[in-house]
Amino acid sequence: MKEALVKKAYDVAQSRYAEIGIDTEAVLRQLQDFHLSLHCWQADDVHGFEQQAGQLSGGIQSTGDFPGAARNIDELRQDILKAKSLIPGNHRLNLHEIYGDFKGKVVDRDEVTVEYFQSWIDWAKDNDTLLDFNSTSFSHPKSGNLSLANPDKGIRDFWIEHTKRCRDIANAMGEAQGDPCIMNLWVHDGCKDVSVNHALYRHLLKASLDEIFAKPQPMMKDCIEGKVFGIGLESFTVGSHDFYTAYAAQNGKIVTIDTGHYHPTESPADKVSALLPFISELMLHVSRPIRWDSDHVTIMDDPTQELFSEIVRAGALDRVHYGLDFFDGSINRIGAYVIGSRSAQKCMLRALLEPTKTISEKELAGEGYKVLALIEEQKAMPWQAVYDEFCRRNNVPVGQDFIQEIDQYVDAVISRRY
Repeated sequence: MKEALVKKAYDVAQSRYAEIGIDTEAVLRQLQDFHLSLHCWQADDVHGFEQQAGQLSGGIQSTGDFPGAARNIDELRQDILKAKSLIPGNHRLNLHEIYGDFKGKVVDRDEVTVEYFQSWIDWAKDNDTLLDFNSTSFSHPKSGNLSLANPDKGIRDFWIEHTKRCRDIANAMGEAQGDPCIMNLWVHDGCKDVSVNHALYRHLLKASLDEIFAKPQPMMKDCIEGKVFGIGLESFTVGSHDFYTAYAAQNGKIVTIDTGHYHPTESPADKVSALLPFISELMLHVSRPIRWDSDHVTIMDDPTQELFSEIVRAGALDRVHYGLDFFDGSINRIGAYVIGSRSAQKCMLRALLEPTKTISEKELAGEGYKVLALIEEQKAMPWQAVYDEFCRRNNVPVGQDFIQEIDQYVDAVISRRY
């Protein structure tokens, strides 16, 4: 697209939004400060770099076998930087423990230390990127159906030690970057069929968490993530939403809202205002579930838009951390990164462009039809012109122009992996 046309369209949009009391320049400044946490596992279908690593298990499943997945740490970093170059703004990177720089060594998960992530810390500094982190309880010989809730003390202690070490690593990352590292804890623990030991498993999980969180870590923040069910663990989930919500409220932890982890009739957006009176911060894992937790690429669908709108309406922009969590191996993985990230940004932009104060006043005055009318009219406002200008100012491709750049990258880089 020609730069002059983008600027002309933005000027018109700026005037249109000014008529309803929205300063698009102020909104663009807010969007510039909106930092996604890009998930490293989109680039290689959640395989990581452990030696002798097994197949995905523990409720994790990546579908598709599109050619060109990153095969090593250098290719993964190369792909992430390419994706970042096509997404306006500056964004964080979210690492799972299995993505350590193990350099061919066999390092079990209860032995991992910060040395295996020092090259990531250095890489992040060189590329102006802040790091977030995750413990990894799945795809391991000791994963089974239960990890932190396992009645076998030896297995339970193994995963407790693993998670403690992950917190040490996350804190070291936070210290190195001068900004707290957000560490997410999700375990797949559950039962495939009928169980009579729900209370036992939950008491064990609580005791494991208490031990894990006993050590203060000032430069990292703990998130805990619940789920309705896991693949192969459909009947019972130990770390349910109720369990983690209660634990977080009692212990000052962050709740992670994963948009794929709820019943299809539930609205993740509604969780925002329900949790914030009791919990100081929230973490998002944004993906697109189709019938189940399928982790499709984020798009501008109604649930995602409602989620970001609820955050803005709740005045919670500074209380939410924004991570992505899709892993689609059926399409070009760089394309998946860019589409999902830009879609999330567009949803946030539309939320910021809403004249929420005006609509709120109409609602409180009992003018319900005006509320509905104003919300509907926003859908047709020229928000896309504002996003195009955002891309232009950040020197990234505008509109669909990123497709050509990805195709060129495939020809020059990814095709050599086939």
